[in-house]
Formats: sequence, structure tokens, C-alpha cells
Amino acid sequence: MTISNRRRKVVVLQHRLLHYRTSLFDQLRARCLGEGIDLHLVHGQPTSIELGKRDTGVLDWADAVTNRYVTIGGRDILWQPFPKQHRDADLVIVMQENRLISNYPQLLSRLWSPRKIAYWGHGVNFQSTARSGIREGWKRLMMNRVDWWFAYTQSTVDILRAARYPEERITCLNNAIDNHAFERDLAACSEDQLAVLRKELGLSLNSQVALFCGSLYTEKRLGFMIEAADRIREALPDFHLVVIGDGPAAAEIRDACPSRPWVHWVGVKRGREKAAYFRLSQVVLNPGAVGLHVLDSFCAGVPMATTEDARHGPEVAYLHHGHNGLVTNGSVDSYATEVLDLLRTPGAYETMRDHALNDAQHYTLANMIGRFTDGIERCLIASKFV
Repeated sequence: MTISNRRRKVVVLQHRLLHYRTSLFDQLRARCLGEGIDLHLVHGQPTSIELGKRDTGVLDWADAVTNRYVTIGGRDILWQPFPKQHRDADLVIVMQENRLISNYPQLLSRLWSPRKIAYWGHGVNFQSTARSGIREGWKRLMMNRVDWWFAYTQSTVDILRAARYPEERITCLNNAIDNHAFERDLAACSEDQLAVLRKELGLSLNSQVALFCGSLYTEKRLGFMIEAADRIREALPDFHLVVIGDGPAAAEIRDACPSRPWVHWVGVKRGREKAAYFRLSQVVLNPGAVGLHVLDSFCAGVPMATTEDARHGPEVAYLHHGHNGLVTNGSVDSYATEVLDLLRTPGAYETMRDHALNDAQHYTLANMIGRFTDGIERCLIASKFV
């Protein structure tokens, strides 16, 4: 039976299933089914370190396999079994990670099998401190060894173009998560709730509020943020900074609070509580690593300010300086000055806020699923890449 007269079969491999990806896979499976494509998900389990993050998801229709891990030089090397029942797949989509040694038999099979193999990934490790090192060199070497690419963002597309991978075989997914719940929480925040929160924090109606929301770790540049906030406070006496989150670098925030009663560390917040802090805020301070949480900023219409030289995730590609946020150079002075100028210029602020809200409707899970489905269909009908 040929691919033309049977249902096409696609298998996605994930070394572990993250809870925020379950909606993606549920909806992608349904969308593919409507196009005559059977989508299957194969996932393993997290490492002991990853297990502590408590971010594992569950899908009853997915195939769970038992990964094998070996730690070498402080890094986990992973083998993920490929279920026998999926050997008839027309397309297998694997994550672009060096440590997934089970990918290499899949890549090698392209020499004799009609099955197509696609990468889903970043192109490079955006957090790497050794871009010219052996690991990144190996990643570049393997970059062109697949039939299709599902790129996280435009940044990955640019990397692939530079590596001379054919652009017609690249699908830019614009990585996103389901923000409908957050949008509902934002809309549900009442003025009475916000008034209570202002009173708890000691805010006036004229207070200028900056927000940090995320995990507290070194790459977030928390010390830089506090120093910039000090300078903003000197210029704006009614300026406050609210910090949502927890993590291994929490001591930097905890130690800063006693001498700064205008800095409020409120711990981890979710749902409507989290949304209320966004509703009170005028700007998100995030001088360090930017990832998917930039979409929270867009959904709330609260511009984010970051720095251009931080170790960002690929989603920083969504942030455009002066359009929907701020991307300053690496100095505290420049960062604080840009934020101050924005807060002091109502017209420019409102325009930036509107752009952020508009972009929230572009970087959506629904759009990502549409792009993913389209890329899968185009890959299935394309010839193999030699």
C-alpha cells in the first residue's frame, strides 16, 4: 500500500512530556486527523533533576516508553526506544538535541528508508557559553541531515538560512502556549480586587509599578534588575517593583527587600492572582533571559524591557525594540533610562502597549498548530532531501 491510498502516519518523539505541551499535542492530533494524517506521540520520562520541576504532563493516547540515561561529565545522555508499531511511519519528528543518541539511528535510516525525518528545535543552543565549541559544532554538522525543519521562531529560520538549509523545507512555528486561561484571568480581575491589592502593597493610584514574573535564577540578572530599579526609583519617588516567582537565586531578592520597602517579593502566583499583578503594572522588568513568558507581557499589554546581550531563549525574537517592548544594550544606565523615558511618555507608552496586545493575537497556540499541520502536510508530499 502506498502513501497515496492509505492514511499517512506521523510520529513525534519527545524525551519527556511537559504539561504546557499537552494542549498543543491534543489539538495538533485533531487537526491532523481532519487532514487524513494519524499523529502519534512517543515520550519518555524526566531525569531525576527534571522530575523536581514538577512540570510533567499526561496524555492517555500517547505512547510512553522507558528512557535510558547515562550521565557523562555532568550531562545526561539519553536513549529513547522507538516502538515497533510505529516503524511504518511516513514521517518521524525528533527534537534537535545532541544528547538524544537515539536520534542517530533515525537519521542514518534515511540512507535506505522512504521514511522522512524532521527536526524540531532551535538550531543552536541559545544558552550556550561556547558557541564555537565541540557540541555546537556537532549540532551545526547535523543541521542539514533531515528532510524538514520545524523551527521554533524566526531566529531559528535565520540560523538555518545561514547554514544553507533550503528555506522551502522550513516551517516557522512561532512557538506558543495556550494563553486563553491567562486572558480570561486578566478580564476577570475586578476593580475591587485591584484596590485591595494596591492597599496591601502600599500603592497610590498614581504609583508606577514594574513587575518581574518568572523563576529566580542567575541568568535572569536579578542584581542588574535591582540596580536599575534603584535608579528608576530615584527619578520616580512613587515607583514600585513587584517580584513574582521563586528559585535558586531568590536570596538576591530577599536580601534587597529590607532596605527597599518599595520592592515587594510576593512568591509564586498563578491564575487570577498572577493576572491581578499584571493589571497593576506598567512595565515588565526582565533584563535577563527571555523565553515564552514574553507572551504574558503581550497578553496583558504590559511592555517588557530586556537587554540584547542576555542568554535568551528563541522567543526573544518576538520582542522588537520601540515597537512592543524595549531591548537595550547591556548597561544598567541605558536600561534604567529607556524604562524611565517610556514611563514618562504616555503617547509612546500607549502605542507600545497597543502593539503588544496586537502581537498577542499573532503568537497563539492556534496559529502554531496551523503552521505545524501545514508543515507536516508539505513535508509528506515533498521529495526526500538529499
